[in-house]
Amino acid sequence: MQQDILINWSPQETRVAIVENGAVQELHVERTLERGLVGNVYLGKVARVLPGMQSAFIDIGLERAAFLHVADLMSASGGHRSSETDVSGTAKAAATPLPIEKQVFDGQALMVQVIKDPIGSKGARLSTQISIAGRLLVFLPQDNHIGVSQKIPTALRESLRARLQGLAGEAGGGFILRTNGEDATDAELADDVAYLRKTWTRIKEASVRLPPLSLLHQDLNLLHRVLRDMVGEATQAIRLDSKEQFDLLMGFGREFMPAAAARLQHYKGERPIFDLFSIDEEIAKALGRRVELKSGGYLIVEQTEALTTVDVNTGGFVGARNFDDTVFKTNLEAAQAIARQLRLRNLGGIIIADFIDMVREDHREAVLAEFRKQLARDRVKTMTGGFSQLGLVEMTRKRTRESLAHILTESCEACQGRGHLKTARSVAYDILREILREARQFNPREFRVVASPKVIELLLDEESPHLAGLSDFIGKPISLQSETAMGQEHYDIVLL
Repeated sequence: MQQDILINWSPQETRVAIVENGAVQELHVERTLERGLVGNVYLGKVARVLPGMQSAFIDIGLERAAFLHVADLMSASGGHRSSETDVSGTAKAAATPLPIEKQVFDGQALMVQVIKDPIGSKGARLSTQISIAGRLLVFLPQDNHIGVSQKIPTALRESLRARLQGLAGEAGGGFILRTNGEDATDAELADDVAYLRKTWTRIKEASVRLPPLSLLHQDLNLLHRVLRDMVGEATQAIRLDSKEQFDLLMGFGREFMPAAAARLQHYKGERPIFDLFSIDEEIAKALGRRVELKSGGYLIVEQTEALTTVDVNTGGFVGARNFDDTVFKTNLEAAQAIARQLRLRNLGGIIIADFIDMVREDHREAVLAEFRKQLARDRVKTMTGGFSQLGLVEMTRKRTRESLAHILTESCEACQGRGHLKTARSVAYDILREILREARQFNPREFRVVASPKVIELLLDEESPHLAGLSDFIGKPISLQSETAMGQEHYDIVLL
């Protein structure tokens, strides 16, 4: 497998496409104004201690002071905050913390990390326990604990913890193995350890050199995460279309990830970089419900709050000798397409794939094997079951970020995100019922209906007998006014 990474940068937005064997497999989008503060480390200044609330307001240079609760404050002895559970699932015993007024004071300089973004009128929430996320590990520089994500099977945790203990060495600090580090090699883990230790050294040096209210460390943006998280052995080239950002990224890469930086290239072509592989067209397709298959079949992808469903259909595919072969070949192609769509759209959580029913057991096994083979190429952790009694394949895919649709789209105001509108006739009947309801409560001279052109046209044409009958029944005239700016479901009934 050959992989290229294409980066389209602009001041307001960074877009990254991962192309494997000529086909787009992943899309990542980050907008400058929507970047959060979680993970950022500041040298803050205590603005006010509130003993009654066991908290303090910390000035970190933002519009509003941030909030630090005693539970998120490292004790003077360097222990954990009071209410913490190990990611390996083991509860940590912790003594009742000292009152906050005995640990911090007004005007004190304090290194803090944002653990929750500001919301509305509330400032950011802070912690003094610093953690730095890497590709495979999380570094806890003020702790010596070695932990393993509780999402990794229990049987593997002790051996992984022992491996990590050996790689961490005697230099101090604790590490937590992230879920996607379960299958990592010792070399990959060692690279992450070196990167995280170097990052912490820079933070400490900055905390001594810079004045209070300074930003000491910012969690990596998408451009830098390309080098940290997305480059693998199959990556041939990383092409970036901005000379300024190329120079910055090259400097970062040479210091922290020299092997990845060696593959970085500045794209100088006249055509926009995303035009090389028709990536904007792929983005448009990834926002649609229907995905066409080369055979003539198609997928229907439905994303809801609870889960995502993918329905496989044969469509116009009749190329095989018999129906069983047609179904088998459609399902094989669908297995490849579904795995690609999950990566492309970044769909996470519970996913149900409804393949076309297959009679033969060997066909089901072959489709399932192909599906798992394609999912194995995904950097995000997946778990797949077999075919259920109803012929469904249930799987999960770890949520790592918002889906592409969530980033690029919003709910339709006309249909409130349902994906369907009431028909003009349904709205017309709603209007007739509403007029009758209003006539029982009020006694206006006239009722005027203001609605979309399609609804008004229906009331003037096919539904005119019902409108006339209602007017006679309530003894009041009903006039109609077309409003092109109104959505089909929206209307007003004006009492004159």
